[in-house]
Amino acid sequence: MKHLYGITAAMITPFHRDGTIDTAALTDLTGFLIDSGVNCLYPCGTTGEMLRLTTDERKKIAETVVDCSAGRASVFIHCGAAGMDETAALLRHARTAGADGAGIVTPQFFHASAEELYNYYVSLANTVPDFPIYIYNIPQCAANDILPDTIEHICENAPNIAGIKYSYADLDRTISYLDLDTGSRHFSVLHGYDKALSALLMLGCDGTVSGVAGVFPEPFVKVYQSYLKNDIPGMKYWQRICIRFCDALKCGKNMSYFKEALKLRGLLQGHMRLPQLSIDNKEILRLKGELEAICKTAGIPLFY
Repeated sequence: MKHLYGITAAMITPFHRDGTIDTAALTDLTGFLIDSGVNCLYPCGTTGEMLRLTTDERKKIAETVVDCSAGRASVFIHCGAAGMDETAALLRHARTAGADGAGIVTPQFFHASAEELYNYYVSLANTVPDFPIYIYNIPQCAANDILPDTIEHICENAPNIAGIKYSYADLDRTISYLDLDTGSRHFSVLHGYDKALSALLMLGCDGTVSGVAGVFPEPFVKVYQSYLKNDIPGMKYWQRICIRFCDALKCGKNMSYFKEALKLRGLLQGHMRLPQLSIDNKEILRLKGELEAICKTAGIPLFY
């Protein structure tokens, strides 16, 4: 069973000014991320503005990224949606489109009990039993948290649950996920806390699913390469560069920072889908200056 690992880039969704998807820019972005050395791609998640996309748009994005990657990097499509039927349809489409696996965020907005979370994931996993699936836990946004014992119960009845992508800065919970009892099979833990990537790798996480790495993949790739070579000084140096990029891009709390940075890199036009607005020209100029300074220090070209 395939797993996410290393540097998995959480991809933005590029839009034209009229709000339609810019598939040409999406193709260019996919190629850029692969050429930059990321291990896996993760479109249609939080960074991809998943809740503002129609089902047809999500399918088009999945097909575009899978076709462009052409096996050069693993592609896991985020398929979580407001309803189970839509999520199941997106799962089936991701498998048919040739993706390597999928992610499913916990149910959103309405509170879900442990029993409901169990039924949710087991039912969906069983619709595509030969397809690797990651649980995506981002409780600060989805308003539902999934506990380790619930995950163990899910894994007992859904062998294609490959792991979890956890996007909350709770190290105690992360350790609990790393210590899950799932029998003889590997349960993969990836984290979204970019500012602690090196520490999380040393703790035992398999990697990151990172929105910042979807804009500046280079230092994140360097952290992972240094980790594999046991180059601790190199890992520490590149982690500090990652932190500077995270701070400059506001860690993705406003996706416009990601899109404006990618525009500065020559990869897309930077348009947002309403109701979210783009940052203003004054903030764009400030961002440009900050990114230029970081890139100069790290020897990373701003313009791709």
